[in-house]
Formats: sequence, structure tokens, C-alpha cells
Amino acid sequence: MSNVKTTTDASFKEDVLSNDKPVLVDFWADWCGPCKQMAPVLDKLADEYGDKIDVVKINTDENPETPRSYNVMSLPTMNVYKGGEVVKQLIGAKPKRSLEKELAEFL
Repeated sequence: MSNVKTTTDASFKEDVLSNDKPVLVDFWADWCGPCKQMAPVLDKLADEYGDKIDVVKINTDENPETPRSYNVMSLPTMNVYKGGEVVKQLIGAKPKRSLEKELAEFL
């Protein structure tokens, strides 16, 4: 079972913005091929680094308010939130090693 959590527009504040740990939020959609490529990579990150960072997914088709409020224009977009603020943004599918380098300061 994956350690990746799911959030919604309704629970985003509680799940992400109020979280004590850094949170990697994956903005994705069912129709997005690169988003589907990222799913196993994010599962592995959540399993390996879950004690340091939470990995959370939000379906942008079912939850349009949150991506709109953070100006998410392309998918997949992955934002890192710390203390309720976006501290890093990654756009596009990336291999695990590349993602680990990009996120090194949080892992």
C-alpha cells in the first residue's frame, strides 16, 4: 500500500497548509499521461522519505479551486509547501533520481 495521501479542495488547508512537515503536492488528472508516469515514482518517494516529507495528490479535474489558487497551468505540477507556503515548484514528469536531487533539502 502506498503512503501517498489524497487531498481535496475541502481538506487542502488541513492536509497541506497546516502540516508540520514539508509536503510535496502532486497536481494531476486522469487524462494526463506524464501524471500517470509519476505515480510509481511518487509512491517510492513517499515510502522511502515519509518520515521527512508527506506526499499528497490532488486531482485537478475534481478539485479545481486549489490549482487555480496556486496558478497551476500545466500537469503534472508538484509544489512543495512548508509552513503553509510554496517553497518550490517542479513542472513535468521526472525520473526518481532527478526528483530526489530537486527535493534534497527536504529529504
